[in-house]
Amino acid sequence: MSIDLPPDFAWWLALREPADVAARSTDLVDTVRAALAGGAPFVVHDLGAGTGSLGRWLAPLLPGPQHWILYDQDLDLLARARAGMPGTAADGTPVTVETRRGDLTRLTATELADASLVTASALLDMLTAEEVDQLVAACAKAGCPTLFLISVTGTVRLTPADPLDAEVGAAFNAHQRRAVGGRRLLGPDAAEHCAAAFARNGVVADVRPSPWLLGPGEATLAAHWFTGWLAAARAQRPELTDRTGEYARRRLAEAETGRLGVMVDHVDLLALGR
Repeated sequence: MSIDLPPDFAWWLALREPADVAARSTDLVDTVRAALAGGAPFVVHDLGAGTGSLGRWLAPLLPGPQHWILYDQDLDLLARARAGMPGTAADGTPVTVETRRGDLTRLTATELADASLVTASALLDMLTAEEVDQLVAACAKAGCPTLFLISVTGTVRLTPADPLDAEVGAAFNAHQRRAVGGRRLLGPDAAEHCAAAFARNGVVADVRPSPWLLGPGEATLAAHWFTGWLAAARAQRPELTDRTGEYARRRLAEAETGRLGVMVDHVDLLALGR
């Protein structure tokens, strides 16, 4: 499985990182911390690590010592992730890092055998039902906690409201469920599918809301998010292009002046294992 990333993907990850940090469920981290208590040193497998945003946030919240294994298909992103990881855990003990390039959808329980925790952020929507099923089965068989964060649900709310918001949102969600190279993506259905897959493997998943709440302080992110949201909707339904010209200009003007409020719903999921 190969996911085509835009050339400025690292820039986009950096732009969204503060919003991801603000959204993630700290309650689930408290549960993870309790589950890992007394088990250090422990090993964290971070799937689709990107530039390492999740590790930068989570490693300092957990006791150590820790060893992080970062997975991604992009060597440049892996290099950035390694360089940006913190060197110490919550209690000052060391955090060490290694990177692995490869297809994470083919991970097996054997490869995760040493895992104390499996993590991922903003990943599941880019996978197919079959890929999520395989990944969940590997995590469940490994028997360790699995923490999947920032999975979109398809619910978006913009303020002030506009009559076109719902139509654009529906087209965007259809685009997220598109077929790419023979792969039918789960898009906003991913988190629900993932929780059901864990249940089929005898593991109960705890799901918590983790919405982006973008206001005047996140005007740049709101503008770039909106641009990508609308572009995907237009790609799915080209007839929207002519009908949304004025809508786009108005929304971008609102974003650039801090008058656009954006709620992008996500959920976080924790499966503690059997």
